[in-house]
Amino acid sequence: MRSIQQDMGAARLLPIAGRRRAAVLLPILLVLLLPLSACRRRDFPQYSADYREYAYVTNGGSNTVTVLDLVNLRQDREIRVGNNPSGIAANPVKNEIYAVNTGSNSISVIDSEKNAVVASIPVHSKPYFIDVDAKGERAYVANSGSNNVSVIDLAARREIAVVGTGEAPGMARISPDGKSLVVTNRASGSVTIIDPQSYKVRSVFGGCPAATHAVILPDSSKAFIACSGGHQVMVVGLAQPDSPIVSEHVDRLITFLDVGQTPVHLALKPDGGEIFVSNFDSETISEIATQTNEVGGAYLVGAHPASAIVSADNSTLWISKFNADSIEVYSIDDGKRINTVHVGGGPDTLAFSAEGHLLLAANARTGGISVVRIMSRTPAGVNRTGALFTMLPTGKQPNAIVVKAFRVQ
Repeated sequence: MRSIQQDMGAARLLPIAGRRRAAVLLPILLVLLLPLSACRRRDFPQYSADYREYAYVTNGGSNTVTVLDLVNLRQDREIRVGNNPSGIAANPVKNEIYAVNTGSNSISVIDSEKNAVVASIPVHSKPYFIDVDAKGERAYVANSGSNNVSVIDLAARREIAVVGTGEAPGMARISPDGKSLVVTNRASGSVTIIDPQSYKVRSVFGGCPAATHAVILPDSSKAFIACSGGHQVMVVGLAQPDSPIVSEHVDRLITFLDVGQTPVHLALKPDGGEIFVSNFDSETISEIATQTNEVGGAYLVGAHPASAIVSADNSTLWISKFNADSIEVYSIDDGKRINTVHVGGGPDTLAFSAEGHLLLAANARTGGISVVRIMSRTPAGVNRTGALFTMLPTGKQPNAIVVKAFRVQ
């Protein structure tokens, strides 16, 4: 197989009268259903027979990973992993998925061609987050209970290095160029920058209370970190040894940006030009211009924004509103709300399908995944951005989502 990302139960007998009515109604129903099937073929991607696409969801309350078939829009299976799975990541080169088992201090390796666990890699205390480098060779695991990061050789499926960090590291994010590892330390309110080649700490920056989420620009020049215990975002310049500007040869604290209260998530535009900050307790979204390090404004969205994601064409922002059980859709260019889509209870983590025609939202309170169509048409034939299409089942307490697409040979 090759990756393309870089890849009725038993029928009951009807009563006699019911069967007679069915015989009359069946041709009529078939005629009525034809337009619906034609609409589905027109509005959804047409997949070849060898195409596979799955969403993998960690279920912290049931010790499983749910596999959702995004071609046929159904649950494929549930895979038993370790205790309290939290973070999850896909290998960009190989057809493998890595689930973090916080309660078992391990990483479950899932073969996405077989949808089965094929290995378990021990790490350290209370791992929470995993990131994989662009080559698909190394994984980095933040171990929140042991104040360190595990470096994993994915081919050998073993830990090859351990690097100390601050207290309770929650995220270890590798830069696109593979030259900087950014670790957020929630308990110590700091950020650790690690050299992935030497496995040594390069820099430490403090003053970021409850440092949590982090994003790195596509050119690997800067990292932005949410200081969730306050109302700021830290901006760190990452070392660029080849830069003609001498001051850029080392990591450096650039500034702190004032946003809303309790910033919990940063949504980076694919082009890297802007970041949208989910301010949970201010019920707002702040907009940051990444080149000038300026906060351009804020949108009042209400009901505790928990997460956000930007479409691949940089045009729309999708915001999960945790206590409103809805997804807010904003036009970035127009700076206004387009639609509100009601979903399951407590929507949190968001992910797009590989083709970008579906948005997946994990319902933290009620369980399950809400599947939202990005574009659809009303009965009157008017185009609409955002509409709930279906709900797919998961295990208890869905935590994180990753999507993997590939073709079989």
